[in-house]
Amino acid sequence: MTPLTRRLCCLLGVLSLGTSLAHGQSITTINGEEVTMLTGTKAQHTTSSIPTNLYQTYTTRITLGTTTDTAATIIASVSDNGTDVALTSTSASETSSVTLSYLTGTKSDSTSTSNATASSTESPKPEPTNTRPCNNYPEFCDRKYSNITEVGCHNSPFVRANSAAANQQYPVVDQLNDGVRFLQAQIQWTANDSVPHFCHTTCDLFDAGPITDWLTAVKDWVVAHPYDVVTILLGNGNYSTPDFYVPHIEKTGILRYIFTPPVVPMGLDDWPTLSHMILTGQRVVMFMDYMANQTAYPWLLDEFSQMWETPFDPVDQNFPCTVQRPPDLPADQAKNRIYLMNHNLNGEANLLGNVLSVPDLSRINVTNSAEGFGSLGLAANNCRSDWGRPPKVLNVDYYNMGDPPGSVFEAAARVNNVTYNRKCCGEEASSAERIEAMLKVPLTLGLMWAAFWTLV
Repeated sequence: MTPLTRRLCCLLGVLSLGTSLAHGQSITTINGEEVTMLTGTKAQHTTSSIPTNLYQTYTTRITLGTTTDTAATIIASVSDNGTDVALTSTSASETSSVTLSYLTGTKSDSTSTSNATASSTESPKPEPTNTRPCNNYPEFCDRKYSNITEVGCHNSPFVRANSAAANQQYPVVDQLNDGVRFLQAQIQWTANDSVPHFCHTTCDLFDAGPITDWLTAVKDWVVAHPYDVVTILLGNGNYSTPDFYVPHIEKTGILRYIFTPPVVPMGLDDWPTLSHMILTGQRVVMFMDYMANQTAYPWLLDEFSQMWETPFDPVDQNFPCTVQRPPDLPADQAKNRIYLMNHNLNGEANLLGNVLSVPDLSRINVTNSAEGFGSLGLAANNCRSDWGRPPKVLNVDYYNMGDPPGSVFEAAARVNNVTYNRKCCGEEASSAERIEAMLKVPLTLGLMWAAFWTLV
């Protein structure tokens, strides 16, 4: 670890520990706990780190295989009354069975007379109605994957109490239990380690552990929830080729449930319905932002040839719904792709000449609200007005915070035209728990200055 890196680590540690001081802002979280946030003038926001030569383009569409080893043959029967039925998946190497509830309906009644001129009458046949939710909503089962807006956790693995570098309060299993169906994280390589880790910018600043631990937790959740489709976006922080990551992904067992697209790139109409993905056992969609190779690994989708993003690390509460990545994407192509709306408002601190972006917790309840200026709901509606359809992903920090708790899911439900009535969020927390994102100015600067030169 270099002296400069040690200094930055110490700065983040100091920012993460302390109590309320003067000149800061305080907000109340969902549990009535106070959060403190550093205030001041933001540093100039730049995007010079965005790669400009790593975006893949396709002049023609490529047809891929449409089956996977884990779902070669699907045999399903649907009962008339909506009770659970057997679903069997077979492949060359294994056979597995799960139980699904899929359709409900009422059989038609038939009556006849006993005389020689027998006749029969049949009552109108009701349309079958699915009562088993797909991603928590029965209405989603018949919708295409591309026509459903999901709440996403920005930097899902970065969970740590009292850390300014964290982006979420609850771990991934709680995120999924609460209704998050899109998970994003950045991969880095630690020094002298053969397994990649999820790290925030650098593993010296925030190391969330090996990717195998987190992916295994996601896989176990997917196994236990056979009616849900989960999307994972892997940020390739080192721009390594995917063959460095694939063996570790394979070890987790998650590829047993992976979705393999029929074509590359996938347009809006190419995506299957959620019910099709569930019945074929392909319930995990995995993207990689840079360096994906779908010729070698068709299941690891290249993000930016099939999904675009609004500006990341936003600091503007207006949240313009413009295409930032991939750059220079023509509007007609953008309209034929799913897209991710980054709605994780950042506060930027210029600390001893180093710019750090951290979640702006002083305005998190507004940012994650379903309505009002700066809110998730308003931004989603603006995007729908601009592009004729809502985003695929509403990517947020601290999904559990909002006004009221669960407002991020309410915002998603509104653009999906469904009703949100679930309980949110996470485990029961005691009133003594606190999230202290950043300390206030006077004592903080003194401690930082001392720590900075102590570690030289």
